[in-house]
Amino acid sequence: MRLTVYTDYSLRMLMYLAVKDDGLATISDVAAAYGISKAHLTKVAHQLGVAGYVGTVRGKGGGLRLARPAEAIGLGEVVRRTEPDMALVPCFAPVHGSCPIVPACGLRGALHEARGAFLAVLDRYSVADLVERRVELAALLHAA
Repeated sequence: MRLTVYTDYSLRMLMYLAVKDDGLATISDVAAAYGISKAHLTKVAHQLGVAGYVGTVRGKGGGLRLARPAEAIGLGEVVRRTEPDMALVPCFAPVHGSCPIVPACGLRGALHEARGAFLAVLDRYSVADLVERRVELAALLHAA
């Protein structure tokens, strides 16, 4: 299974905001810390706001912060929300396409179970778990 760059950036932004507990962060701060595009992060920040993970403060001195405690943001929840297509193979799609063996295929069931196991592991973790080494992360991200 491979996660999209969008999900990667979403998780990175949440981690940055979780270690930035002394104030607000800007999209420019996050982009500089990770060396990624501000344009991409703008879209990510907007969608994380719509999802209720990130709050914004407008105006001079404004920025982003977590809208909920890091402990309350589950990784499985975030991945489910940010991944547009968790279909590992074409036969997972609503329309089974052209695969002639779908009615008797054992692979589809095995892959469905594997996807469930992947998400079940992520469900055991929160953003807080990702930033347990807060001091080190803050220094690495220049977020202190």
